[in-house]
Amino acid sequence: MAWLLDAHIHLSDPEYASNMDVIVNSMDRLGLRACAVSMDNESSKNTLAIAARSDHVLPFIGIHPEKAADDLDMMVDLIRNNAAAISGIGEIGLDKTYCSDEAQFKRQHLVFSTLLEVAEKLHKPVSVHSRKTLDEVLDMIPSYKTGGFLLHWFDGSKKQLARAMDLGCFVSYGPVMVYSQDKQVMASASNRDKILVETDGPVKFSHCFGMKAAQISFIPSVMFALSKTLGQSYDETEAMLEGNAKRYLRI
Repeated sequence: MAWLLDAHIHLSDPEYASNMDVIVNSMDRLGLRACAVSMDNESSKNTLAIAARSDHVLPFIGIHPEKAADDLDMMVDLIRNNAAAISGIGEIGLDKTYCSDEAQFKRQHLVFSTLLEVAEKLHKPVSVHSRKTLDEVLDMIPSYKTGGFLLHWFDGSKKQLARAMDLGCFVSYGPVMVYSQDKQVMASASNRDKILVETDGPVKFSHCFGMKAAQISFIPSVMFALSKTLGQSYDETEAMLEGNAKRYLRI
């Protein structure tokens, strides 16, 4: 039986804490898996604890660019000490939105490059944040050979998308694709063997989702929208995404 993957969700966020039993049980029953990404050392430890409860939770640990001031050496040790348990490294990346000066961006760059080096040594996939820094991230990719490189929540231009495809990156699209023509256009321009879907929960979405914090259960809706965008059946899309997920995760 095919399984579904949420390629990027923050299960360690406090938003989900009170419903974690329900979330984990529903994932197990429905065959839903999730790349549970982290923000810093504290959330990474929480992610590992959640993953210990279910094989369907695939833990990704790392330092988000918003948290670049976090203890980098501690994170490197945490990754190495849990190398056999983690599925990947993330959420990592660059984002000038969180920088007030050049020194802070240099710190982001140091954290990002260091964790990419660790991912390369451990052959782990990475989940990458690239808001308003996509060109900088794309420039860095050729220097590293990770298990799989996901540009989560892809929000670039068609030119940047073409470059990402040339570099062998995966790209993921979320609930916005259900109602956004722009996202549908970008998805249709992506290589079909490089597409993944995500929720980025607990981000809230408008329109048909009524500003509800994203749940893993949104994934079938995203997949349905993707199947319509690509002009193929839901079953074909499910099989395509399962194959893509296995290549990204190397499983």
